[in-house]
Amino acid sequence: MKKSEQPTLNHATRGWQGGFWSLIATQFQTAFNDNAVKFLVIYIIVAMNFPNQFRDRLILLVGALFALPFIFFSMTGGYFADRYSKRSVTIGTKLLELGVMAFTITGLYLRNLPMECASVFLISMEAALFGPSKYGLLPELLPENRLSWGNGIIELGTFAASISATMAAGIMAERYRGREAVAGFLLLGFTCLGLLTSFGISRLPAADPHRTFRWNPLGELNSQLKTIYADAVLFWSVIGNTYLWFLAALLQFTIVVYGHDVLHIDDTRTSYLQAAVGIGIGLGSVAGGYLSRGKIEMGLIPIGALGMTVFGALLYFSQPAEVLAGWLSAVAFHQGSSMATKLGALIVAAVRLRIPDLSLLGFFGGFFAVPLNAMIQHRPRQEQKGGVIAVANLLSFVGVFLAAGAYYLFSDGFRQTSAGVFLDGAILTLVTTTVSIYLLRDSLLHFVRKS
Repeated sequence: MKKSEQPTLNHATRGWQGGFWSLIATQFQTAFNDNAVKFLVIYIIVAMNFPNQFRDRLILLVGALFALPFIFFSMTGGYFADRYSKRSVTIGTKLLELGVMAFTITGLYLRNLPMECASVFLISMEAALFGPSKYGLLPELLPENRLSWGNGIIELGTFAASISATMAAGIMAERYRGREAVAGFLLLGFTCLGLLTSFGISRLPAADPHRTFRWNPLGELNSQLKTIYADAVLFWSVIGNTYLWFLAALLQFTIVVYGHDVLHIDDTRTSYLQAAVGIGIGLGSVAGGYLSRGKIEMGLIPIGALGMTVFGALLYFSQPAEVLAGWLSAVAFHQGSSMATKLGALIVAAVRLRIPDLSLLGFFGGFFAVPLNAMIQHRPRQEQKGGVIAVANLLSFVGVFLAAGAYYLFSDGFRQTSAGVFLDGAILTLVTTTVSIYLLRDSLLHFVRKS
């Protein structure tokens, strides 16, 4: 029997809707709280009026505290996801989050910055432990022909939660300045809601109840890497997923500087640029799920890579956007009505902020992400899913750290402007496009003909 034909245990061929949507609600709450705590602490640091250099180092520290748990604890989360029912693990992480939020509230009440920073690490640790169960639940809850669609929905929910949490953190930081513990209690209430929805996830047996915990994390990592490397399709799916996280992090670093140096806009409008990418990824993920038509559509990967290349490169060139903005402004002016003028001004502002380019860059990123995530969840044997997904999570955050190094290399080593870094990312993605078209040429031709 071929690897791709190996049977997988699925307990939800009927009546999967309730368990699936409970998982989506739980994941939304988890992603919301993770990002809300992170950005609430960042806003607190900014409001403390430290010298700029010290402030920036503290913000970088918060970012590291948010990312490191995914490297340290993903393998442990993978063990839990295989050894116990993924539903039970999910409920357990929600109970853990109650304790983390109590610690967070204490730190906010005491206005103790080290405790607040520790809260970021702890809530990220909870998310790292939850991650393998979250993605491992999808192939257990959903019929196989719904797996790509389910990945699109969960990615949309994740990015919607991240964007709304970023905005909510800013609002709470301003409204409850000096009494941020109130914000902590609001987030604690949201955690209670997440715990409630986690009980709605379908009851499922453990995938590998006899699995033993390996105290040597490097040995466990090496074992899972061998499993991944032995399957070429799974290996390239994990590599592609790692690259996507690398590119997303590189864009996140670059957008902040791009907004300040190239577009000359304030922090609030710069956040709109980040939101444009996030919304684009979410919508692209949903579209990719629907276009997959009940299967894992690998032909979407080259299309996604090509789209990311084109719209990433367009961000380097300012003239096309200015020409289009001028044309749109003239059209709105000739319409005469005040409504047309206002709408035209809004569209022109969006074009000049490069929001369409950033949104479409994210949209095609969603095309790229959906089949990769579905393949990582579907391809391993049932008892291997938790461990393999854990390694994919770990490597995705290795990609995030490599992005920080790449940004430093491009900006300081090669003296590139932020617009130039966008072009560098597009060139790297062009290489990815070429490789993906070569490796997946049959899947791409089949998808184009079917469409």
